[in-house]
Amino acid sequence: MQHRIVVLGAGYTGATAAGRLAKRLHREDVTITLVNPEPDFVERVRLHQLATGQDLKPRPFSEMFAGTGAELKLARVTAVDVDRRTVSVTGADGPAELAYDTLVYALGSGWNDQGVPGTAVHADQVASRPGARRLRDRLAALEAGKPVVVVGGGLTGLEAATEIAEARPDLNVSLAAHDALGDWLSAKGRTHLRKVTDRLGIEVHKHAAVTAVAADNVTTADGRTLPAAVTVWTTGFAVHPIAQNTTLEITERGQIVVDTTMRSVSHPDVYAVGDAAMAIGPHGKPLRMSCASGIPMAWQAADAIAARLAGTKVPHISIRYFQQCISLGRRQGLIQFVTADDRAVDRALTGRMAALYKELICKSAAWGVANPTAGLPSRRRRVVRQETQDHARAEAIA
Repeated sequence: MQHRIVVLGAGYTGATAAGRLAKRLHREDVTITLVNPEPDFVERVRLHQLATGQDLKPRPFSEMFAGTGAELKLARVTAVDVDRRTVSVTGADGPAELAYDTLVYALGSGWNDQGVPGTAVHADQVASRPGARRLRDRLAALEAGKPVVVVGGGLTGLEAATEIAEARPDLNVSLAAHDALGDWLSAKGRTHLRKVTDRLGIEVHKHAAVTAVAADNVTTADGRTLPAAVTVWTTGFAVHPIAQNTTLEITERGQIVVDTTMRSVSHPDVYAVGDAAMAIGPHGKPLRMSCASGIPMAWQAADAIAARLAGTKVPHISIRYFQQCISLGRRQGLIQFVTADDRAVDRALTGRMAALYKELICKSAAWGVANPTAGLPSRRRRVVRQETQDHARAEAIA
């Protein structure tokens, strides 16, 4: 009987894990089913570009996984029963149930309105493709001189604000940051960020925690009212809620707690990667939600699953940080070099070279997903066979 591997979610981490597993294991031994509601890959790190009217290259999964043996099932996950080892999905043919022997949970995250009144009704976001498309339409309909407020001074907020300001210099773009502008960056990084925002005419509101969003303005904790024909909300991400309705051990924010091989600490036949997982990185710090964390997490999970099924030593991949890459429009960028545990150091690359560097990083990430088996040895591992099916499954997750 073939070992059934089901991968939930085909973002950067899920697609990478599925492709790597297909390269590691013999098709005669396993089935790999990748569940995703859309037929093509979404470059989430470029959604701020989509929001400003830029066209993104289509990346259909039918081409990406052709010949790998991984099967794409177009469906939306509605429930996971980790005790029965089943996944409930709804696709074009209606509801269905998938059984698994090993589950890779990569459902990721979406935008987080933080419970701020009016945000869910009046704000836009760039955390999903539908959200970015809606924002694109709203920005395109704005007349010159209209105010746009980007709420959130993190990486997503910086990229959204500068992209909008560069694409639409006729709009009045402002950025409401909870703290100081780029306060986690090095001195060089902060200086360059201020120069770019000043050059683009972005008004920065420091220490401006937004407490309410209306149709035409936002209100800050200190009583300021900022006019906003469009409000873009970028204050972080919320984990997909499915795991919260399972018996998996999760954190308060809903992330699945995993060990160093990305295996659930409560259910050894479940692996979690990307934003859905709480994994510990260098110096005991949790890995942040990011593509930089998610892709090596997917490598680790796939390699651990393949090794355990084959009865070989489980490899361990070093997951650490090297830089934070920030696009500041199409012509400017900021590469902040960091320590292994993601703290800024004095070195930073800025300007046009940084923009080219960031573009290379984005293309490399998308290429890695589109070519998930590139660079791996061609020799696949055989699943260890046991005398009985029950014994085989026990060995597979031991």
